[in-house]
Amino acid sequence: MGFLLTKMLAVFGDREHKVVIVGLDNAGKTTILYQFLTKEAVHTSPTIGSNVEQITVRKTHFLVWDIGGQESLRASWYSYYCNTEIVILVVDSTDRERLSLTKEELHRMLSHEDLQKAAILVLANKQDMKGSMTAAEISQSLTLDTITSHSWHVQACCALTGEGCVEHTPHTLSPLPEITST
Repeated sequence: MGFLLTKMLAVFGDREHKVVIVGLDNAGKTTILYQFLTKEAVHTSPTIGSNVEQITVRKTHFLVWDIGGQESLRASWYSYYCNTEIVILVVDSTDRERLSLTKEELHRMLSHEDLQKAAILVLANKQDMKGSMTAAEISQSLTLDTITSHSWHVQACCALTGEGCVEHTPHTLSPLPEITST
């Protein structure tokens, strides 16, 4: 299973956990969901509403909700937060113009009472694209270092290839950068 989900196992143990995947439209949320599930890139179209899949790693079950990121859908994100333990925020690493909007949405989410105990995983997607921001740049732009109420982790990735998302053998992939809260 995916490297990131394997890391989460160490923290969350062997029971079912609710995960929500959020981010602005065209960030790659659905591609990441199906990369976790199938380890393949799938053709996607804009998500209207949500997709939900159960992903099992060893004996741990993750109920993963991929929520549409269009502006008209973001106001309803809160309706998915109840019992959420992990928030995966997918960021399009090439979309510098909307990074401040991503920051606003992230900090709005973190203030919601249903997410007070949720861990945050920021996936800096589209690392294969020329001019993409690094995980460190995204972390700085989102002011993640100011977040002390939640555990968080930033991971550079490419949803199309699975690099940074799913396990690869060491000889085929050098690790992508990551940053974790202390």
